[in-house]
Amino acid sequence: MVIAENIHSIKSSLPEHVTLVAISKTKPLFDLMEAYYAGQRTYGENKILEMFAKWEKMPKDVQWHMVGHVQTNKVKFMAPFVKLIHGVDSIKLLLEINKQAKKCNRIIDCLLQVHIAVEETKFGLDEKEIGSLLSSEEFKELQNIRIIGLMGMATLTENQDQIKSEFMHLKSIFDHFAIQNPQFTTLSMGMSGDYQLAIDCGSTMVRIGSSIFGGR
Repeated sequence: MVIAENIHSIKSSLPEHVTLVAISKTKPLFDLMEAYYAGQRTYGENKILEMFAKWEKMPKDVQWHMVGHVQTNKVKFMAPFVKLIHGVDSIKLLLEINKQAKKCNRIIDCLLQVHIAVEETKFGLDEKEIGSLLSSEEFKELQNIRIIGLMGMATLTENQDQIKSEFMHLKSIFDHFAIQNPQFTTLSMGMSGDYQLAIDCGSTMVRIGSSIFGGR
């Protein structure tokens, strides 16, 4: 019952306004169900087909979040059920999500991914690119997606000052766009090693995997 104990411990430390996404990628259904019986209903996966397979077998009150980089040719598999797509970083991807959401008669919530880390390998947009995307006529025509906020990942480092600086930078970008976009209610930042700092910096959604399920 270690997973259940971890869930209860983490949830007891979270403010009411912060959503816990249990990052369940690569984990077996048995582990997800232990978390489920402990009250966890929101799970994050980074591969669409793995998420689809789990969705078919898990209870239908589970909310599924896509937290990995999204391949456009696989959007159709998650469009019928995905609750939130975290890593949107292009108008091309938004067009495909909108297309598949329309086929399912759904509006799919999305977060724009912001590049805040030092590593060049991280995906994401900068502040100028976000502004251009949100103000483009192409974006304004999309009726089956809803941008509800931003997400970002800090640099993988032990330097807490650097992580804090990156989180605060993301929070300032979020605040800037939230003024003009009242649907911006979600700021997804913080993982197992830094979620408490992320919350202190304004996160409303944390993505926690190893602190719940153990290492991979």
